[in-house]
Amino acid sequence: MTANTMLRVKADEVEPIKSIKDIAKVKQYLIGKENKRDYMLFTVGINIGLRAGDLLSLKIKDIMQDGIIVDKVVIYEEKTDKKREFELNSSAKVAIRLYLDTINIVETNSYLFKSRKGEGALTVESAHKIIKTTLRELNIKGNYGTHSLRKTFAYHIYINNIRTNPTIVNTLQKMLNHSSASVTLRYIGITKEVISDVYNNLNL
Repeated sequence: MTANTMLRVKADEVEPIKSIKDIAKVKQYLIGKENKRDYMLFTVGINIGLRAGDLLSLKIKDIMQDGIIVDKVVIYEEKTDKKREFELNSSAKVAIRLYLDTINIVETNSYLFKSRKGEGALTVESAHKIIKTTLRELNIKGNYGTHSLRKTFAYHIYINNIRTNPTIVNTLQKMLNHSSASVTLRYIGITKEVISDVYNNLNL
């Protein structure tokens, strides 16, 4: 089995980080590190929901113009070759700026998530190990990896919006480029029990 095949299998197995407290714990841990790249990886990853390959392919010129971090980013997805636009919210911008302020930007064509070995981008395999190792060190139970970032993004959009906007599943389906809403729900770990809890906790 190749490394890419193994990562695809892992993508199906890994979970979103459902607890806001656990997300805060990861952020606190990563921001405490001297190198802020991994904090940026985690924070940007859970706030924009790109596939790992597309996330790690971002270059400084994609997210910054004339020294200012842009509001909207346009890329072409590696897997589908489709144009994708997404917004950088304040959390993502702060994480990016925190990192950029610690490095000497020589060339805006450089990768945003640069490998510590040479000038290339951080690999999906390395990013997977960073996420998996971090959550294990923090004793956060579950199976996590790079794909958890995208799943966490989608899971919290669902949970935060489903009560007031039942069509959010269809929006997520389009954002994630899934074939059906049921695939999207399964992807982000929304079971019948979770749906039942959402409605039972409403009590308007």
